Amino acid sequence: MTVRTATLIGSGAILLWSLLALFTAASGAVPPFQLAAMTFLVGGLIGCATWVVRPAGLSALRQPPAVWALGLAGLFGYHALYFAALRLAPPAEAGLINYLWPLLIVLFSALLPGEAGLRPAHLAGALLGLSGVVALFLGRGTLSYDAAALPGYLASLAGAFVWSGYSVLSRRVGAVPTDAVAGFCLATAALSLVCHLAFETTVWPAGPGQWGAVLALGLGPVGAAFYLWDIGVKRGDIRLLGIASYAAPVLSTLILVAAGYASATPALALACALIVAGALVATRAGRPQDKPA
Repeated sequence: MTVRTATLIGSGAILLWSLLALFTAASGAVPPFQLAAMTFLVGGLIGCATWVVRPAGLSALRQPPAVWALGLAGLFGYHALYFAALRLAPPAEAGLINYLWPLLIVLFSALLPGEAGLRPAHLAGALLGLSGVVALFLGRGTLSYDAAALPGYLASLAGAFVWSGYSVLSRRVGAVPTDAVAGFCLATAALSLVCHLAFETTVWPAGPGQWGAVLALGLGPVGAAFYLWDIGVKRGDIRLLGIASYAAPVLSTLILVAAGYASATPALALACALIVAGALVATRAGRPQDKPA
């Protein structure tokens, strides 16, 4: 597999994550941890299903404790922090702070062995992407600071560090097969179920449409996306993937507009322009994409 191919595969995760808001909105009033438990179960079973024809894939679950800790911190830890942030802080502010993780991926990846250091074009591209997300969130309403929401802001910031750390450190354990992600998903589902039983009241999806949205979440944004991302960050251009990740909230908004859940605004057009410009700038600094990963 070449670096270019792995990067394209990782980009598939970004496209799937852009469907997260749509499917979540369509899933009804299912509480966050319950929804995570249901969807991560589906996501884990996706990987396990392939072991029927690839029995050797099951051996990927035999990993050192440090690898399991990394996987659970990335999948369960990030989502737990993000859910907490949404409960403790206004969603717009929490979401904007959380979207520091693509920039952090670009910065942290410069510390990886074998990388050529952080180039100005990478940083410029990441900052343009962040500017696009800021424009998008400002277009949704005035951002404000509420001292009482400080715990939520901190949880959102911690989530950004956790996900970026998981993504970059996954490259350090590149020998771990992507099949291990199935185990991480199933363990995350179990931990989410524990949190649901402790903190939430069960609300089941109402009707086939909402059940279908839950299934779609588990198959895509909370399922296949994590397998694709694992391949991308381990074998692809991780900095380019980090910058490209800024496209997720913009694509998500475009999809919501197309589905009738949101309205098109000038801020959306500006966000698109900034993020595309950031990706183009960063691509100019990219390393060769046709060598083996």
